[in-house]
Amino acid sequence: MRLLSSLGLILVFILFVAYFFYGLQPTIASTPPLEFKISKGEGLRSIGARLSQESFVKSITVFKLYSLLSGKAQKFQPGVYELSPSLSVPQIVGILTTSGKNEVTVTMPEGVTVKDVDKILAKLLVTKPGAIADYPIKNLVGKYEFLRDADSLEGFLFPDTYRFKIDSEASDVIERLLSNFNLKAWPILAEKRNWYEYLILASFLEREVPDFGERQMVSDILLKRLKRGIPLQVDATLSYFKCNGELLGCSEILVTKPDLKTASPYNTYQHLGWTPTPISNPGQAAIKAALTPRTNPYWYYLSASKTKETIFSKTLEEHNINRVKYL
Repeated sequence: MRLLSSLGLILVFILFVAYFFYGLQPTIASTPPLEFKISKGEGLRSIGARLSQESFVKSITVFKLYSLLSGKAQKFQPGVYELSPSLSVPQIVGILTTSGKNEVTVTMPEGVTVKDVDKILAKLLVTKPGAIADYPIKNLVGKYEFLRDADSLEGFLFPDTYRFKIDSEASDVIERLLSNFNLKAWPILAEKRNWYEYLILASFLEREVPDFGERQMVSDILLKRLKRGIPLQVDATLSYFKCNGELLGCSEILVTKPDLKTASPYNTYQHLGWTPTPISNPGQAAIKAALTPRTNPYWYYLSASKTKETIFSKTLEEHNINRVKYL
């Protein structure tokens, strides 16, 4: 009887060892790498469960046991990793405990909005969705002179290329962007008493006109129209309103004839003067163009639908002819 019990125990042990070594093997022979993220504070059980759900390991138990036996159960690092089901458990554990991609490069294009910035950062796992867009500006008042009377961060999140840590605090990310604005934009804006209006103008130019020289001409046109009490008639302001401040991927970005009658302070066809806030985060070139208008005889402009060339007109009649010709 003892012999049978001993043989049974040996058999169970052999089966366990076989299962253990089987569980260490890759789940698939060959497959492209995929991203796998470990969040700050995530434990061994959760990591193992997700590895199993995403078919990176055959057995949660084997993964946990190997991690414990190898002394690496407490060494998993938060970050984004590239894993493949063709890796063995020892290889996966080695990667997850030594080489986390804890930082990502983020490029903020000129002309994105606060909500666009939020979307870009959330997609790259830098911040949680809504963390930037919903951040209370009151938490920043007093830290930056240019935010003293601001009601929105729109226009101040300076477009550039940054390196951010995965799972960053929204406050840290925002302050990086604002510090860059303070360094690259504020020195040239601060010279103007009504600098916020020029920031709004720069945000229009960033969305409307790509060429620097043409931006200077449009700057002159819009400032002349403002002085004469003529509606600015900037399509991009309506796009901002229609898209609820989120321009990336907006299917309603094109302005239609019925849109011109929309009741909104962002409708510069109906509402005289500047919009309440900028409509984008402009780059340094757009800000410089706003501050250095080039005197010209034109009062109207449009962007050709095919070439994106800016077409200028002196009279409304000429402008209407160009609309038929180029739009």
